[in-house]
Amino acid sequence: MDALHIQPGSQVADIGAGTGYFTFHLAQRVGAAGSVYAVDVQRAALEDINRRASALALTHITTILGTDNDPHLPPESLDVVLVVNTYHELRAYDAMMQGFWRGLKGGGLLAIIDCEAVPGESLENSIRHHRVPSSAVRDEATRNGFRFLRSELGFVDPATPYSYWYFLIFERPS
Repeated sequence: MDALHIQPGSQVADIGAGTGYFTFHLAQRVGAAGSVYAVDVQRAALEDINRRASALALTHITTILGTDNDPHLPPESLDVVLVVNTYHELRAYDAMMQGFWRGLKGGGLLAIIDCEAVPGESLENSIRHHRVPSSAVRDEATRNGFRFLRSELGFVDPATPYSYWYFLIFERPS
């Protein structure tokens, strides 16, 4: 969150929110003056997030039922779009990148954290093993108008053979 300059009052989206792990951490960071949009394609996951947010009186969390080709983000309203362990699940990469673009303010950040593909591995095999080449993500982001800013230190899951998780940060130019 520090690498993305997320602070009280920030407007952020958690793409592929799932159980809400990042959604609730983000909500704590942005506080009541901020907003967190939890986006997922699974209605049951969003219902669980809504129940938990309601029980915790976190009114600044909004759930959005996305689709395979559109995250349905509020236009030009977000400081950060965070995509953790989800990009490899996407198939309409360009359409989703355009959806991220539409949701971000000028100068907003797109952060993608995912598992690196094994060198030389086919894209089909990577996807089957829940990985995606960081080079493909960079190509797709820049093709859709994003400017690559930097790669932050990723991490390794010692329990999984070949599992380096990269952390790429892009900007929607102003």
